[in-house]
Amino acid sequence: MAEPSGSQRLSLYKLGSPPWKEAFRQGCLERMRKSRERLLNKYRQAGGNMMPGRAQNTLLVQEVMEEEWNALQSMEGCPEALAQLEEPTDLAVLEEIQQELIEQEQSIICEYEKSLQFDEKCLSIILSEWEANSLICPVCTKYNLRITSGVVICQCGLYIPSHSPELTEQKLRAWLEASVNEHSAHCPHTPVFSVTEGTEEKSSLLMSCLACDTWAVII
Repeated sequence: MAEPSGSQRLSLYKLGSPPWKEAFRQGCLERMRKSRERLLNKYRQAGGNMMPGRAQNTLLVQEVMEEEWNALQSMEGCPEALAQLEEPTDLAVLEEIQQELIEQEQSIICEYEKSLQFDEKCLSIILSEWEANSLICPVCTKYNLRITSGVVICQCGLYIPSHSPELTEQKLRAWLEASVNEHSAHCPHTPVFSVTEGTEEKSSLLMSCLACDTWAVII
């Protein structure tokens, strides 16, 4: 990430008075919280590769600090408030705020990584259960599916009329695994399954993912 210009650094370093320190700190922390999606997009674009805890490797800290300072400067009553600012005597004030933002940025990224690991674990469990002898219902992930003359039934209430009399557990298992693997090739999140309530048309089994906004018809 590009280093801020000398004038930008000097502007930031003029934040010397204690009231401004706290206002600036709280504003930066809140701005970072609200910029979670922007931060994660930058993290994904960087390929998830960065050395944690180093200022030169942060993704959004400097932007957040500069944006908050600009917001404070444009605040109503700013001319009177600016008179309170002093020349910098202790850069530790800004370094302290910067380090706090670095820790918050890392916390957001760690939380995101943990959610990905949880999704991967859930996906692995689903696939391993499908590979067992009995075909687990993808909607409730609790009971076994039964297929008779192409009709798909589950104890949870799932009922899909026959789309094809030749449908078997082996065929449905293969379609489910292929759809899940195709999805996981471009999205790390776990898809969900649901059944459309057919009126004129027969009910269908759908796979969808809110994270990447995709869906697919399984049967």
